[in-house]
Amino acid sequence: MKKDIHPTYREVVFQDTSSDFKFITRSTMTSNETITMEDGKSYPVIKVEVSSASHPFYTGKNIFVDTAGRVEKFQKRYAKR
Repeated sequence: MKKDIHPTYREVVFQDTSSDFKFITRSTMTSNETITMEDGKSYPVIKVEVSSASHPFYTGKNIFVDTAGRVEKFQKRYAKR
């Protein structure tokens, strides 16, 4: 493989903004924000809107998640006239 062409693969924290659930995993994503976890280490934090802690398929709760207005855009486009 060629050297110095691949992004850095490191540990990061993904934080679900709707349920405040956090988990550590490895990723190539970068962030300017950091968070200190229970182990005392500081990690870059990536904020996500939906994770397994808030998705209706995994929680069994039927919640309405629409932060980007996609439903309204769909209804407006395909509304019966």
